[in-house]
Amino acid sequence: MDQAMTKTPLRIALLLSLLALPATFLGQDIQLGMKNQQIFAPGCMNLRNAWEGPPVVCPPSIHERWIKEMKRWRDERRIYLAYDGKRYDMPELKWAQSSFIQPQVMVHDRYLYDPASGHYTVDKFLEDLDRRYGGVDSVLIWSTYPNMGVDDRNQLQMLESMPGGIVGVKQMVDDFHKHGVKVLFPMMMWDQGTSKPEKSWPDAIAEVMKQINADGINGDTQNGVPLGFIEAAEASGHPLVFEPEVSEDDTNVAWNLSTWGQYEFTSIPAVDKLKWLEPRHMVNISDRWALDKTNDLQFAFFNGVGWESWENIWGIWNGINSRDAEATRRVSSIEREFAKFLVSPDWDPLSPMHNYGVYASRWPLGDETLWTIVNRNAFDLDGSQMDVPAVTGMRYYDLYHGNEIKPQKDGDRDVLYFQIEANGYMGIFATTADLTQKQQDFLAKMRTMTRRPLNAYTHEWKFIPQKMIETGPSVASKEAPDGMVAIPGGEFFFKVHGEEIEGDNMPGLDVQYSWEESPHRFHERKLAVKPFFMDKYPVTNAEFKKFLDAANYIPKDKGNFLKDWKDGRIPAGWENRPVTWVSIEDARAYARWAGKRLPHEWEWQLAAQGTDGRRYPWGNQLYSPSQDMSIDPMKSGFYFPVQDSGRTMRGPDPVDAHPNGASPYGVMDMVGNVWQWTDEFYDDHTRAAIVRGGEYYAPQGSIWYFPDSIRNDTHGKILLMAPSLDRSGGIGFRCVKDVATTNTTVKPVTTK
Repeated sequence: MDQAMTKTPLRIALLLSLLALPATFLGQDIQLGMKNQQIFAPGCMNLRNAWEGPPVVCPPSIHERWIKEMKRWRDERRIYLAYDGKRYDMPELKWAQSSFIQPQVMVHDRYLYDPASGHYTVDKFLEDLDRRYGGVDSVLIWSTYPNMGVDDRNQLQMLESMPGGIVGVKQMVDDFHKHGVKVLFPMMMWDQGTSKPEKSWPDAIAEVMKQINADGINGDTQNGVPLGFIEAAEASGHPLVFEPEVSEDDTNVAWNLSTWGQYEFTSIPAVDKLKWLEPRHMVNISDRWALDKTNDLQFAFFNGVGWESWENIWGIWNGINSRDAEATRRVSSIEREFAKFLVSPDWDPLSPMHNYGVYASRWPLGDETLWTIVNRNAFDLDGSQMDVPAVTGMRYYDLYHGNEIKPQKDGDRDVLYFQIEANGYMGIFATTADLTQKQQDFLAKMRTMTRRPLNAYTHEWKFIPQKMIETGPSVASKEAPDGMVAIPGGEFFFKVHGEEIEGDNMPGLDVQYSWEESPHRFHERKLAVKPFFMDKYPVTNAEFKKFLDAANYIPKDKGNFLKDWKDGRIPAGWENRPVTWVSIEDARAYARWAGKRLPHEWEWQLAAQGTDGRRYPWGNQLYSPSQDMSIDPMKSGFYFPVQDSGRTMRGPDPVDAHPNGASPYGVMDMVGNVWQWTDEFYDDHTRAAIVRGGEYYAPQGSIWYFPDSIRNDTHGKILLMAPSLDRSGGIGFRCVKDVATTNTTVKPVTTK
């Protein structure tokens, strides 16, 4: 046989075998596993069960080769981006590099603002966080979603509507600064359906942030904040740290100095890609709906980054349990004390450790080194944990327990023995220098702090219960007063669910009625409702003007009060339209003057629905009787006003403009014109009101605007802070009156 022919099959076989080899054997370094914002560990480090095939053992050189490829990728990526990290050197922005704990704070939180006194309570807010988990470095203050879109105020106008306006907000920011806490506010570029700003969005945002002396901006839903926003802030003379919610794209890392980390939590901690690309970049890991925060904290500590310690999620309290709170205190203490190490350009993630499930990052800086270590196992580990090259005079300190570790020699290696708790944390500090007094004090603090193990703290998550504000009965009447309709009492099957955008049906969502064990989204109960009288129409501007004149009513908080009136006068032709831009307090004041009260939600629903369970006041069909399916029911005007999707509200329709929308009892204008105030609920942190009936205004362009609903079996939930912010052009009210000689208490008929 020809010699060339005999060699051909061998060459093919050799080629095929080479193709089957890992890329490293072909002269190319290890292939990096990347997804979104994360770089994953070498595949051979993952545990394989027997049914998954034979075990894969990492060669001794795997870490060195993996780090080499990580550095090659970083160098290449920086060239590709023409990377310039000059903004990380700006003194005004360096605070972000050590902003490890950052809660998102709803302005409606009663720890931040006291509605009774009408004052911001920053001291109370920060004292609570310091007591529970060791304090914070920055806060993200949220005044917009989920209420935004109930009227045409844009994101900046919502902020300006907070108590005290711009001056009040600036004072609140200054109060945080007195405690060394930086303050961020959100920007929503999805907010393109409400009022258009007079300036470009970058300039408008920069101007307001300068006025209130804010420190940064969170880019809500944004995959990177465009450079134009950063340049606008710098041009104003007030540079800001920009923190996008999403950063799958790394092209913005030179000007987005911080970001959220919405991670995939693998058993082996992944490396944050942006932190690896620029070690000075700060990430605040956000997994807001998780009830257990161990993953967040361990990935943050491993990566030398921060955590979004977010508890009040759109008015839903997802509190940090005791164990996670104590872990936060310990982890943040180490990170703050050794912050300068956590921006080391020589960061060495997945530095080799002895035990499976224990992972470390090594942070060398000069002649000293910090290790941040996490135990992903659900059991304690004690004994030999790591070894390092022996260096004469090197001393090792257990930062977690506050003790010095005496190494054991093994040739030219120092072997370190220590204990690490189940799902726990460890910090090791190596230095040849004598400890400073500050460092000695820190070790003493950690000895005291960690005396009690983490497993002694409960990991149990609890919702916080809600209560409904009881406003008391009205002046009773035997006959229906003028303008009111009699609603007969009786057995009523009350079935309703909240139209919140997020939260599924987790405990704590929506509201908690008196017969329920927890707040949740879906509610149903058979009730015995006493007869009552209800206003046939919502309260009009003309009726509210009579109240103002007779009662000389002047609210303590005048912000946005009757905003659509002109110099205290009703706009021409608006006399018979529902009054809006009134808070729930304003509505109650009117009701008391009129000898009435606001309806309970089930009373409102009974008046709208009757006892046959109909979807809408007029029946079950949304379309007009013509059944012309080509006509958008929101634009027909047959049962309720034509929907307004403009950027400026046109104003509601007259209350008697849509008689076809009458309820079974003849109550008019119940849905689709303006939302109507009913009951108020509260818990330790949040107040909220249930509004019913939906409205005519529906800003377009985003799913994140306040959800509208005209169905009888749904309700809206408006978070309450203060009248200036709570008042809205999309919310009015109607009243009810108790029937004489009857008890209006609602009692359950059956027990579910």
